[in-house]
Amino acid sequence: MADKLKVALAIALVVAGVVGFYLLSEQALVLRVLSVLAGVAAAAAVASQSESGRRFVGFARESVTETKKVVWPSRKETVQTTGMVFAFVVVMAIFLWLTDKSLEWVMYDLILGWK
Repeated sequence: MADKLKVALAIALVVAGVVGFYLLSEQALVLRVLSVLAGVAAAAAVASQSESGRRFVGFARESVTETKKVVWPSRKETVQTTGMVFAFVVVMAIFLWLTDKSLEWVMYDLILGWK
């Protein structure tokens, strides 16, 4: 029950930040944006104290760790792969165009006799 209250309070803090943005319509944009950011920061602090918030923080940390394990392609590999994809797209476009024109010729010239 306490976790649900914490999550509800976090949602209320985000809503309060957004409401503050509109209530401060006469103020500078910086203050309005700070109102939203303060609401989001306060909501994150409250939400991280709930069980689901702790699980989310743990998941985020594990995700960062896994991202660091990824072997990212080099620039050369990226350019080569992009070139291969581009070449394949061109070949497929030509193939589909030839297929379309062949079927058009068969349908209109041979079968229907239209010219």
